[in-house]
This record gives sequence, structure tokens and C-alpha cells, in this order.
Amino acid sequence: MRRTRIATATAVAALTAAALVGCSSAGAADTDAAGVGTASSGGFPVTIEHAFGETVIESQPERVATVSWSNQEVPIALGVVPVGMAEATWGDDDDDGVLPWVEEKLEELGAETPALFDETDGIDFEAVADTQPDVILAAYSGLTQEEYDTLSKIAPVVAYPEVAWGTSYEDMIRLNSQAIGLADEGETLIEELRGEVDEALASHPELADATVLFSYIDPSDFSQVGFYTSLDTRPGFLTSLGLPEPAVVAEESDGEAFYATLSAEEADRFADVDVFVTYGDASGSIIPQLQADPLLSQIPAIAEGRIAILEESTPLAASANPSPLSIGWGVDEYFSILAGALG
Repeated sequence: MRRTRIATATAVAALTAAALVGCSSAGAADTDAAGVGTASSGGFPVTIEHAFGETVIESQPERVATVSWSNQEVPIALGVVPVGMAEATWGDDDDDGVLPWVEEKLEELGAETPALFDETDGIDFEAVADTQPDVILAAYSGLTQEEYDTLSKIAPVVAYPEVAWGTSYEDMIRLNSQAIGLADEGETLIEELRGEVDEALASHPELADATVLFSYIDPSDFSQVGFYTSLDTRPGFLTSLGLPEPAVVAEESDGEAFYATLSAEEADRFADVDVFVTYGDASGSIIPQLQADPLLSQIPAIAEGRIAILEESTPLAASANPSPLSIGWGVDEYFSILAGALG
């Protein structure tokens, strides 16, 4: 899959130095996305509004295709197996192109793996067309107008509601489930997932008031600190749970970029951060290196070692970007790592 926001930590850092993707933002859990309808399950035709206009789906789709990150998890979670979906290349533990929580659900359904679209160099339109879909789900994506127009020649497309790569998992479920005639079931799934998340968070009370910064620090370049803004679903997920937003995130969220970079000379702007979350080597070798840096060591969280490391390219690292099937698979372990950094 193209290195979209789930892997942007590495990509963005590489591009900037030389990678990956609020009540007022798309990350807020209680904010209904534009175009999320209230029609009962199975009510067709359905009209879904999104960033590129609106899509009309005349009848319940029988062949569902999905592109971009995690959209396939909505139909699969609701018992509908897509005819095709994007191949996972980041976070895949066995190199079969399918993340473990998706594999587990497909096995539970007794289903074979759908056709996999290689999105390394962008959407494979020919492969999508070959699956002859009745609808293409992309509520969580970074589709361009050109990509949307091309896909729309194949089948009706559900694009993101407002901001590229900024759709919360709740709104991804709402939009995609409505498109396949399972809106009521989608709302039930949302409530179940919220319950799982709340239960996991309650078992780590030390996180209740923690200010968490989802960052990327290049171990070969301590001259800058990269971090995700409120438009990104990783910090958006934490903020939606009531965790306070770091001041620097609020200040740098300009309504367009999901990632920002500051010079290490501005280390004082990270003073209120309780926990730095970053991708990296699970050995934690970067922590003493950061603590030895004359500028970054001025940040209290770094000086005291309050750094939560998600091992690069692992399923757990991928699950930090919450999705319908990854939440039940890894949210408790994710919270454990954050809480462990505080300890």
C-alpha cells in the first residue's frame, strides 16, 4: 500500500530531513461527518455527501471494493467480504498483504482473502475495475479529485467527508456502512467499539489526564521534532477520549496539515507534554540518545524518559491508527505502552 498516513511518520520525516497519516476536527468521536445519513439499514437509494460532492447509490451493493487504509474493515466487521481491498505493506506481520486483525475476522467468516490492490505507487485502477464492484469505499483516504473521478467511472465512490486522512473511525463506519445498506448495524458497531475503548482506558487510570504527543523523531537527526496535528486520527482518537491536547498541537493545527515539524531550538514548546509517542526500535535505544542531546533533553518528558515507543512497521504500531477491527485486537496493549511510559 502507498505510505499513507499510517506509515507517514517515517515518510514525512524522510521528506523533511533528506512518514506517514477534536470536537472541531475530524478526529472527534462525537462529531458526525458531513453526509452521514440517518436512513435505516437497507434504505435505497442512498445519497452520501463528501469532499467531492455527493454519491448516489441506487440499490444495495452486492460487490464491494475498498481502497486506501482500513476501509475494508467496515464491511468485514459487518459480515460482508469485499471483492477487493488495498494490500497492507506497513504493519503486516507475515507479508501476506493482510493485517492480523483482518485475517482473524476473515477466518471467522470462513472467507478467502479478497483480491489485493497494490497501492505502492498509487491506486491500481485496472485491478479495482477487474473486481467489477458495485461500490467503492474510501471514507478514510486521501483521494485526489483526479483519483475520485477515475474511480467513479468504475462504480459509485464514497470519499472522505471533509479532510483527507482525517476521518475518525466512527465516521468511517457511518459512511461506509450506509453505502452498503447496513447503517443501523454500523451504529451498533460504533457503540460496541466505544465500549471496548472505554473499558481499556479505565484499566489505565494514570492516562486520564495525560497530555500525549504523537511524534516522530528521526534517530539520525535530532535537530527537529515531527508530530501529528489535530487533523490526524491518532491524536484525534486520544483527544476524543478526553485526554488533553498538547499546546503545541493546538498551535500548529492550521486546518490543512496533519503533520508538523519544529526545530529542536523550540524545545520549550513541548514543556506540557507528559508522554512522547514515537515509532522506532523496540529496544528503546533512542531514549538515552535523546536524553544526551543538549536541546531535546530540556524537554521534561524526554529528560525523565517518558517516551512510549511503538516498534516500527509492527501490527501494534499500525493499530495506533484506530480502525473497526484493530481496536479490539490491540487497544489495551497500546494503552499499556502509553501508561508504562508514565510509570
